Amino acid sequence: MTDLQNIDVTVVKGIGKETAVQLADMGIHSIQDLMYYLPYRYDDMRVRDLADVQHDERITVEGKVHSEPSLVFYGRKKNRLTIHLLVDKYLIKAVFFNRSYLKGKLAPNDVITVSGKWDKHRQTITCSHIVFGPHQQVTPFLPVYPVKGNVTVPALRRYIENALQKYGGTVGEILPKAVRDRYKLAPIQDALAFIHFPKTEEEMKQARRRFVYEEFLLFQLKLQVFRKMRRERTRGVGQDYHLKQLKQFISTLPFSLTNAQKKAVNDICADLKSPYKMNRLLQGDVGSGKTVVAAIALYASYTAGFQGALMVPTEILAEQHAESLSKLFANTDLTIGLLTSSVKGKARQEILERLQNGEIDILVGTHALIQDEVHFSNLGLVITDEQHRFGVEQRRVLKEKGENPDVLFMTATPIPRTLAITVFGEMDVSVIDEMPAGRKPVETFWAKHEMLDRVLSLMEKELNKGRQAYVICPLIEESENLDVQNAIDVYNLLANHFHGRFHTGLMHGRLPSSEKEEVMKAFSANKIQVLVSTTVVEVGVNVPNATFMLIYDAERFGLSQLHQLRGRVGRGSGQSYCILLADPKNETGKERMKIMTETNDGFVLSERDLELRGPGDFFGKKQSGLPEFRVADMVHDYRILEIARADAIRFIELDEFWQDDEYASLRCYLEESGAMSGEKLD
Repeated sequence: MTDLQNIDVTVVKGIGKETAVQLADMGIHSIQDLMYYLPYRYDDMRVRDLADVQHDERITVEGKVHSEPSLVFYGRKKNRLTIHLLVDKYLIKAVFFNRSYLKGKLAPNDVITVSGKWDKHRQTITCSHIVFGPHQQVTPFLPVYPVKGNVTVPALRRYIENALQKYGGTVGEILPKAVRDRYKLAPIQDALAFIHFPKTEEEMKQARRRFVYEEFLLFQLKLQVFRKMRRERTRGVGQDYHLKQLKQFISTLPFSLTNAQKKAVNDICADLKSPYKMNRLLQGDVGSGKTVVAAIALYASYTAGFQGALMVPTEILAEQHAESLSKLFANTDLTIGLLTSSVKGKARQEILERLQNGEIDILVGTHALIQDEVHFSNLGLVITDEQHRFGVEQRRVLKEKGENPDVLFMTATPIPRTLAITVFGEMDVSVIDEMPAGRKPVETFWAKHEMLDRVLSLMEKELNKGRQAYVICPLIEESENLDVQNAIDVYNLLANHFHGRFHTGLMHGRLPSSEKEEVMKAFSANKIQVLVSTTVVEVGVNVPNATFMLIYDAERFGLSQLHQLRGRVGRGSGQSYCILLADPKNETGKERMKIMTETNDGFVLSERDLELRGPGDFFGKKQSGLPEFRVADMVHDYRILEIARADAIRFIELDEFWQDDEYASLRCYLEESGAMSGEKLD
């Protein structure tokens, strides 16, 4: 087969040096790049009956120009040409933007064929394509590509068509025949022809299926091989924990483990015993009992003669973890230390000395754990809670405090399975997806802003019972751009409303850390009954006495964030409530409010959030490490993603994969991608 990656695009008819420079700006350098530059949609060139067409569909119609075209100029060098077109019995408008030259080419009674987006309400088609004369269906579907600079879609179509004619028969196949046969996937040469110039919808579907599977398989193979190479290169400590002692400890817990907790414990214990280093993500909904699983893991490591470290994002959270672990380990000889920036002087020196000589078995703390002066005697297990709150560098420094310690990351952000196996593909993932018995679900209601007085009456009922309330706002101060309630205004309103009866506190991200800690401690101690805050409370303290949450302008938050906020209440034995104060302007906002009132299951919500927001925005910023797929869509193609992942895992365990000619192309791809080196992939 010809090495198309090394043939310059200038060999294609119509591509000169100037065009090659512009194509290079689009990432197209070689013949292979050009042929694999895939369309993102198609213009349907089949003539449709307007009676059957839905609003916003892309359509093609044939019609007769009914009157003189009208041309309007606006802005700098912009213009709009409008034609009244008689299509069967309908008189519609055809609109062209920035094509003023068409005015001199069109006259009443001319027959033309146009394609574009149909606005059913305005009876208007916004045209992207025109043919002078009656409809002549050369191809039923015209591919549309993203373009830059002076490169036009019709020109790019011609270049790709010329390249396919000359080199299409020499494209090498990367998928083994057995795989193509099993899933009835088109060979690569057919798939490329089908995806660029499909003659039928069936060809379009066949090509898409082929490319979706191929993209997912290649990505998953990279992840799985990287994981295998890294695991085999970084030997772990192989912790030979004391099973009888561990079972005895679990039997003394004041509650029974859920089945999901038991499975997570078994996964982690198997990793501890393994000679390879553990690299596991433990994800579980708010209140699902991750801390207990972490405690069991730390105890197992302790019985094997190792120290453990638990790093959390805030001081108050570190104190709470240290306190809850002390209670769980009350009947054992295990010693717990707490290290935060508040621990100073003699007390700090004493902890550091006891840690270094092995007297402290588990050290709980904030990023203070990764400072140079912190030395462990024999660190075997590192647990990072809410791992996304720490930078990669901070997590790396903590791991280097021991000799290849096992690593467990924990998060209360339910991540949809499709994202978990893509973003955290090089990790093992354990999921706690059931709640401990006896926990009451938070009752959630959606209220409009005019119902605020009724909402405050409900809040007062809870406060009169001795309970506490959170009030969450999207912004700190008034913004000219966003018509949303801000924390300072709301604080002033509520402080005035509850004056003399209940204490109101204010917390937001611009407060110094020490002040934030002070406010949270006052709230934890019930010195503050109503805490007005921005989303800084999303991850953090456990205040079982807080039973009421009011979220202002709730439509401004994603579902996962709303769920994280709601998780701050419902932590005690009393019934808790969450009120979403919102007047959403669009259907997506209304849908979010509806979903929140219907389910308390974070995993269900995360899947729905992914559908509504798309994978790129799921983590709040487009910095999530998500791969860019040309054809595949992680949300809608998740079944193919799971199949491709299972295949990738199976392949790398097969001797044939590493030896047979059938898999040579996949091995070559892995070599070139850098996965075989075990270095972190892009």
